Amino acid sequence: MFPISDDDRHLLKPAWVTIAILIGNVLLYLYQTTNDSFTLGWSAVPWEITNGKDLVGNVPVNGGGLIPLGESPAPVYLTLLSSMFVHGGLMHLGGNMLYLWIFGDNLEHRFGALRFLFFYLVSGLVGTIAHIALAPDSVIPMLGASGAISGILGAYIVLFPWNKVNAIFFFRMVTLPAILVIGVWAGMQVLGGWGTLAKTGQSGGVAYAAHIGGFVAGVVTGLLSRMLMKSEPDTVFKQQSIEDPTSRRLW
Repeated sequence: MFPISDDDRHLLKPAWVTIAILIGNVLLYLYQTTNDSFTLGWSAVPWEITNGKDLVGNVPVNGGGLIPLGESPAPVYLTLLSSMFVHGGLMHLGGNMLYLWIFGDNLEHRFGALRFLFFYLVSGLVGTIAHIALAPDSVIPMLGASGAISGILGAYIVLFPWNKVNAIFFFRMVTLPAILVIGVWAGMQVLGGWGTLAKTGQSGGVAYAAHIGGFVAGVVTGLLSRMLMKSEPDTVFKQQSIEDPTSRRLW
């Protein structure tokens, strides 16, 4: 199931922080394509974070092969944040930015611009720390906005569970409530990481721990937001979905 868009017709002004993050990531990726050392230098290497110092040289990894690590251009702990702004490829970047574009604007309008930016950074930080906690000795660089995007999904499912989402499902376009679309995604993360979570950093595959950590941070933030605002999640959309479950798609 691949989300394409959501119902944001009620949003009357641009989500400038969401737009700025998206544009910034794209521009940074364009620079990355010309400078591999920049990508590695600003990625988070769990071993470096755990030990508080850089690994320099061709470092062997489990399963064979070498990774050419150099000295970070900033203190290694800064890579906990910087790593969420560099990506490993065009598909990696495109997937994260698509989810940011679909789901981020609703949260930015709910939280406010500065609070949303803080939430985005904290979610990414929690995701990175979760990954490092389960693979502290890994020398494989971790990079990408997946932890922050997972946080957005976690908060969205709490605050906008009945919002309509257009998604591609077995080559067909379907319109489903967000609680189902994001719930399926969350289930896939748990299943995907069930047997490999502790080894993710060593294998160099999908950082499921970062996804789950960011998602949990988002869910907690969403619940706190509901408690502080003393409101139920988007009951208008829930009623709309009940009354007109076959309404036209929103794209």
